[in-house]
Amino acid sequence: MPRSDRLFEIIQILRAARAPMTAGALAARLEVSQRTVYRDIATLQARQTPIEGEAGIGYLMRSGYDLPPLNFDAEEVEALRVGLALLARTGDSGLHAAAERIHRKVDALHGPADWLQVSSWGAAPDDPEKGCVSIALIREAIRRSVKLRLTYRDGDGRDSDRVIRPIALVYHVECQLLVAWCELRAGFRHFRTDRIYACAVLEASFADQSATLRSLWQEQNAEDPAQAMAPEA
Repeated sequence: MPRSDRLFEIIQILRAARAPMTAGALAARLEVSQRTVYRDIATLQARQTPIEGEAGIGYLMRSGYDLPPLNFDAEEVEALRVGLALLARTGDSGLHAAAERIHRKVDALHGPADWLQVSSWGAAPDDPEKGCVSIALIREAIRRSVKLRLTYRDGDGRDSDRVIRPIALVYHVECQLLVAWCELRAGFRHFRTDRIYACAVLEASFADQSATLRSLWQEQNAEDPAQAMAPEA
């Protein structure tokens, strides 16, 4: 998490807290060290953010400190809450964690809405301890337009090694499809992320081709959606 985002997150956590929070508790929420929390708190205090407390005791935001409200009406806020909750169903743990951070910010500004409930049923989380490939890693490769080397297992249980140029992710309820130009097949292919058993980011960039590839894939998808969105056999 970038430091600027982390500082904002500390403010939001302390604004919502009903009692002083220790550096250890903040560190656990932010997934950083306590030393990092101490430095961030000192930075915020130096910027006149009204945080009271000290190391070993806990920190509390002085009452009256507020941030500009989000300019959403009630329906928009509820749509945002439901959309954020639905991200838990994608199995993308990185997006889920980001959604929880945003949800806390919305709650801090608008109050909780426990009556809005969304089922978490959907794709299994991309837990690396269970051998799953991180979807966040795939998203980063798409953003950076760098190639991936992956091991893919098809529906018949056969493994193949591929070098691909990832260009998009399509989220379904039960799985995600990674859209890529496959160098092995010399064409567009859709890989179910739950069938990717190894994935490494390569240094080879295709930034000068990514927009063109995405445009060509979208044209193909528009002409024959069923065929274009079929996963690799």
